[in-house]
Amino acid sequence: MNAEVRSIRTAAETALSEIFASAFAGLPGDSAVAERRRTAFDAFKAAGLPSRRVEDWKYTDLRALMRDAKPIAGAPDGVMIAAARGALAPYAAIDATRVTFVNGRFVEELSDLATAEGVSVTLLKDALVNGAGVEALSDGVSPAGNVAVALNAAFVADGVVVSVAPGVTASRPIHVANVQAGSEHAAYGRVVARVGEGGNVLLIESHIGDAGAHQTNSVIMLDVADGARAELVKIQDESLDTLHLATLAVRLGAKAELKTFALAAGARAARQQIYVSFTGDGSTAEIRGAGFAGASRHLDTTLVVDHDAVGCSSREHFKTALDGEARSVFQGKIVVKPGAQKTDGKMMAQALLLSEGAEADAKPELEIFADDVVCGHGATVGALDDELLFYLKSRGIPQKEAEALMVQAFVGEVIETIEHEGLREVVTDRALAWLTART
Repeated sequence: MNAEVRSIRTAAETALSEIFASAFAGLPGDSAVAERRRTAFDAFKAAGLPSRRVEDWKYTDLRALMRDAKPIAGAPDGVMIAAARGALAPYAAIDATRVTFVNGRFVEELSDLATAEGVSVTLLKDALVNGAGVEALSDGVSPAGNVAVALNAAFVADGVVVSVAPGVTASRPIHVANVQAGSEHAAYGRVVARVGEGGNVLLIESHIGDAGAHQTNSVIMLDVADGARAELVKIQDESLDTLHLATLAVRLGAKAELKTFALAAGARAARQQIYVSFTGDGSTAEIRGAGFAGASRHLDTTLVVDHDAVGCSSREHFKTALDGEARSVFQGKIVVKPGAQKTDGKMMAQALLLSEGAEADAKPELEIFADDVVCGHGATVGALDDELLFYLKSRGIPQKEAEALMVQAFVGEVIETIEHEGLREVVTDRALAWLTART
């Protein structure tokens, strides 16, 4: 990743430096963790908030989007917890091991940590003080110097550590629920998960928030061992004034399987970074997502799939529906390293523009350094089919309802890939809510 080396000078950068100085002593962790935090924040200071001059952030100017830095939230009060309880209602029917954070703070009364034998779910703050903290705050397979990951490592106070033993299938999904409530603040969260050889798990990460200009920085580090399988569903439905930064970094062993789906339905500006590294032969990854945005919202999906093993396949497919003056960005890259023969990689980004003011940028790329591969990429940006819209209206369907049906069909292709019925219904309901709100 390219970086600008300079001293801190924006208001947000200055505020972050002041917040770090005042919060540092109270952040959990032993001396090694403290040093890791200092190193991470020094990396941020050296780079600063990225602007358009940084290639990876060319379409998402974080310096412009992040004009200030919010203080780290304190412990939630009863009103906030009550609001969080209501916000979690859509997930009530899903039987899951649930770990709930309100403003980045663990709330036991909204959580259910019960797991089957061979599955461990513990709090990150405990790992930070028991000798495992430095590894938990590592960059994983994300690019060195990534500003969002560095800030997370510097500030994160809690999160979840998940371990699935070899050969064990988690009998219930593991749901990490994040709720923003109350006054404007910043929340940092991190999930560190390892699926042992031959293991299987479904992870859910949800973000929801009330009105307020919050700031969220979320990181998931996922290690899928040989022959293991992991499915991850992320649902981002935060306040329309929130700045949301999220990073997923996945390492796949041999004959491992990854399946992910990400819904972006909230936030004023949201960037999800996905980094997947194939380190063992014969593995597969399916990476899909859907996004909805109106007004002047901004959605960014940045994706790098690194093939560094033989006979692996990857499929990436993202669909976005945009209204008003919303903007979407898709930056996707498939990298095939030397020796990664028999790679099969395909990437597609599609944006549907529902208004003249909406805009979509797509930058799919291939970097291939092996000669026996099958790889391809594509991108489409377009409006609703006028002929089909006319046909539906001729059958007595009102304009907005006809448009909603067409958008449903458009995004349904990726939503239907969610295997868990309850989660699929949650995502479908959120899509319908967005479509209804624009009518």
